Formats: sequence, C-alpha cells, structure tokens
Amino acid sequence: MSTVIFINRFFYPDHSATSQLLSDIAFHLAGNDFDIKVIASRQLYDDTSVSLPRNEVVRSVSVTRIFTTRFGRNNLFGRASDYLSFYLSAFFVLMRTVKPGDCIVAKTDPPMISVIARIVTVIKSARLINWNQDLFPEVGTELGIAILEYTKPFLLYLRNNALLKADMNIVLGETMKDKLLSLGIKQSNIAVIPNWSDGREIYPVLKDVNPLVKEWDFENKFVIGYSGNMGRAHEFLTMLDIAESLQNDEDIVFVFIGGGAKRAWIEAQVKKRGLVNFYFKPYQPREKLALSLSVPDVHLISLLPNLEGLIVPSKYYGVAAAGKPCLFIGDNNGEISRILSSHDCGASIEIGDVAAGVEYLTSIKNDKKNYDNQCLHARELFDRKFDSLIAFKKWDALLNMVAR
Repeated sequence: MSTVIFINRFFYPDHSATSQLLSDIAFHLAGNDFDIKVIASRQLYDDTSVSLPRNEVVRSVSVTRIFTTRFGRNNLFGRASDYLSFYLSAFFVLMRTVKPGDCIVAKTDPPMISVIARIVTVIKSARLINWNQDLFPEVGTELGIAILEYTKPFLLYLRNNALLKADMNIVLGETMKDKLLSLGIKQSNIAVIPNWSDGREIYPVLKDVNPLVKEWDFENKFVIGYSGNMGRAHEFLTMLDIAESLQNDEDIVFVFIGGGAKRAWIEAQVKKRGLVNFYFKPYQPREKLALSLSVPDVHLISLLPNLEGLIVPSKYYGVAAAGKPCLFIGDNNGEISRILSSHDCGASIEIGDVAAGVEYLTSIKNDKKNYDNQCLHARELFDRKFDSLIAFKKWDALLNMVAR
C-alpha cells in the first residue's frame, strides 16, 4: 500500500476552502487502497484559540497536528511568525514520518511549504507533488506586500526549484498551466485538476421551496449574490457601483454571504452610499450550501486582472453546481471568463464597466427563457467537468502513476 502524506495548515473539521478540498480527497483516497496521512496545524482558520488533537485517525486518515504560533491574520509580522513556526515544525515531523518511496503532496498554505517538502524528499528519497492553489510570491507582490520587493528573487529561486524538481505539479486551470510552462517546467510534469464541488451536496433548489429565501425575506425578489471570501484578490467597487445603479429597482436585491479582509470596507461603503437593497449574511455551513447558493438568481465573482494565472476563483464550482449563471468582473480573457463565454452560462465585464454589468443583469432578469437556459448550461457544465467524482478519478490516476 502506497503512503501519501498531505501537508496543509488546515484540515477537517476546519471549514475553510483549502481544508474542505483536502479533506474531500484525503477521505476518498483512504478508502481506495492508499495509506493517507495529513500534517496540519492544531487550530481552525477562523478561530486561532481552538486546539485540535495532536494525533487522531479520522475516517482512516492519520492526522498529525503540529505546533505553530497563534497570532492570526491581522498583521504581517504575526502571520510571518505563524508561517515560520509551521515550516519548522513541519520539517521535523516530515523527517520523522516520511520513508523512502513515500509521496508528499504539498499544498500552498502556508506559502512556500513546497520548499520544505522538497528538502525532505531529497533527504528521504521520497516523491513530491505540488498542489498549487496559487503561485507565491507573485500573488504577494501583486497585492502590494512591500517586503517581497526585496525578497522576491530569492523566494522565486527556492519556489521554482521546488516546482522544477517535483515529480508532478497540479494546477487549477489552463492559465495557471501557462504560467508554469513559462517557468520552464515540462508539460509532462504538469497536471490540470480544477478544484471541485460535490454535486450530491450542492444542487439547484427552486426558490419557492428554499427555506432560506423565505427566512431572508427575498420572496418575489431577483437576488444578485456574492458567496465566499471577500478578500484582497477580488474587486468590489464595480459591484457596489452596479448595486447603486440598480437601487431604484425594487425587485432587485444584493446579498453578500461570507467574510474576509474586505467585508468591513464593503459594509462601510454600503452604509455610506445608503444602499437599502444590500444585505449581508455569515458563512453558511456546508450542509446548507445547496440552499444558500440557490438563493441568488445570479452570482457575482471577481478577480483582479493582474492575478489571472496566479489564482483561480474556485467559488465558481459551487455556483455551477447550484445551476446559477454568473457575472464575472475582471479580465475578459481570464479562466472564468473563458468558461462562461464558451458554455453560455453567464457574462464577463471589465473592472469599472458598470453599464455593461447593469445591462446583463437587467436583461437576464427580464428574459426568462435565456435565464433558464443559462441555469441549465451551468449545471450541465458542472456535471461534465467540475463534480468531485471527476476530480477524484484524476487524482486516482495521478497517484497511481506517481506514488505507486
């Protein structure tokens, strides 16, 4: 039986996106003739005070949770301390755990953990798979982290070495694949496996039988929604301008579900502009995602254009599972834009093009036939490309090739 060791800061029962994806694949593989181990921190993404068990077995997955500091995400130096302590603890635990021939799968939280994994695989004669959720340090420099101006060349050298020497690099889409190819990584060492949603957990729920629609008082409303992390990689000013342009249409409401670094700023903007058609809701538990993602008639997704190829907004897969069209705000040639245009399940606009956004939303609201078609196309696309069962088959094939 082949041993596969995943490393990421968060794992079940944490509900962050990277944790849920890791938990899904780990539990699947543990029931498929693999010895699965996970190395993670002892805390939860949104609650650093929690101390999870140091060692436990969850659904046949052996979990080791390592020591880290607990400063959280509120300041740069605290986050750096959390990362550094994770690197050090992870190195010693990996050295104690990994045996020759084992396979380490390194995600990208914390950033650069692949460098630690690479060192261990060299010492222990093990294999390395990088599961790239984003590309750091490029993401950091694009978001304006000042210290990276001085450290980026060195970090790129370390990161690129880990990518070039890995047995396989998993990327989330074609634009990210192009980025790795531009670094000189062989195509044979790159696998495109998009993130996923579970089509059995998330599915279209009609509004007249959706209890959240009634609970949130959105009956007889055309709901435009945003669900997930309101982070620095996303652009919200265009969304707010669109909401302001549509505030006189009493049939339309906006609902933002989730949290993140920019939520407080968005709330302040809504108050400042006097947007009475705007509502906020907290993150919804996984068992309610089918309901919450089915509340909006149209979903909003955004990504700063300079981050295309470095990040893929994985929230789209849940939107598609719920059978909802999407308005993407960002690069019209980006990953999500290409998906929407090629499958007729939404539209894309450039940042700041408020008129085009208003035009799409009002037209789709008033054209039921076109709206129903886009809903149908979204779920059909999900069933063909983004269901978890499809991703699991790709993972099975990849690990049978690399880990065995």
